[in-house]
Amino acid sequence: MTAEVERSGTQEERAGPRNVLVVLCLTQITSWGVLFYAFPVLAPTIARDTGWSMPAVIVGFSLAQIVSAVVGIPVGRVLDRRGPRVVMTCGSVLAVSAVVLLATSQSYPVFLVAWFLIGTAMAGVLYQPAFAALTRWYGERRVTALTTLTLIGGLASTVFAPLSAVLDEHLGWRISYLVLAAALGLITIPAHIFGLRRPWTAHVATTEDVADPERIARSPAFVTLVVALSLGAFAVYAVVVTLVPLLTERGLSTTTAAWALGLGGVGQVLGRLGYGRLTARTTVRTRTTVILLTSAATTVLLGLLPGPAVLLIGAAVLAGCARGVFTLLQATAVSDRWGSAHYGRLGGLLSAPVAVTTASAPWVATSLAGSMGGYSAVFLVIAVIAVIATAISLGSIPRNTD
Repeated sequence: MTAEVERSGTQEERAGPRNVLVVLCLTQITSWGVLFYAFPVLAPTIARDTGWSMPAVIVGFSLAQIVSAVVGIPVGRVLDRRGPRVVMTCGSVLAVSAVVLLATSQSYPVFLVAWFLIGTAMAGVLYQPAFAALTRWYGERRVTALTTLTLIGGLASTVFAPLSAVLDEHLGWRISYLVLAAALGLITIPAHIFGLRRPWTAHVATTEDVADPERIARSPAFVTLVVALSLGAFAVYAVVVTLVPLLTERGLSTTTAAWALGLGGVGQVLGRLGYGRLTARTTVRTRTTVILLTSAATTVLLGLLPGPAVLLIGAAVLAGCARGVFTLLQATAVSDRWGSAHYGRLGGLLSAPVAVTTASAPWVATSLAGSMGGYSAVFLVIAVIAVIATAISLGSIPRNTD
């Protein structure tokens, strides 16, 4: 009888985190799709419809990333104390309202306000709180859970980039965003309210944890890690937003380019499938180096390859592979080096500058394209930045790691 009760208790304990993982997979693919991946497809139409320049339109998207970075720091502290349910539910409600405001904005200042609110919502609904939830609830099995989450989340571009293109073609960008806002609200709000009800107790430090987050945050290894991943994120996400204009510059239609961006999501999934094996067979330093150099190599390929379309799409898929494993690299960077204590706080401190460089990437890349005569040269510059990030990352390992 006692054995049966113990087995039943073990099954319930495993089912709880597993149910949370299912919920977060559903909400991440929807949140990333609506708040992030719809924009690269809809941005050219927004510029044409409003008369605003493309760099001006991208400023709004970049503003959201910066706001998300700043708000993510206090959100990380709230996550450590209160857990993800309140944070992610409030973020979903705000996200829906902000996307509706974006869709109905008639002036550029209102457009920017909408993106400001979207950025605030991003801090509460995207990967940071989801990673914190899984890292705490899954414990030693966190890599498997994080890999699964990012595998599914990687399909966001596969689903929402082509969907946004179809909606835009038939409805225009404003109605498209209203449809996407409705989907976001119907899926994520109830999922976060009812699906994240597991207890969230104060963290009990274990032997793998370091108790002083302030000391970690000031350490040379942490500062170096922040710089390396910030530059790496710039390289990875500059490619996302500039891929469609690069491919249209090569003669592909906007729809075909959107499909290439979407298939990059399949590449993300493929890349993440091997991350568990990579972590088992490599040190922290080695896999960080390999992932950043792979990002540089795929970016060079996109910058130099003139065509045909099938090869360009294949290169986009390879770039997606690199982007996929980079997300997991970032998700596990803190726990791999300093354990899971204070993950929300340290993750927020790490994510903030990473998000800032992510935010600046679209604007910088688009501006460089104008001064450098096209996107091919820009992609080569992005690749150099990825190589620099690789070199810097070699100093991001604490003495007791690796």
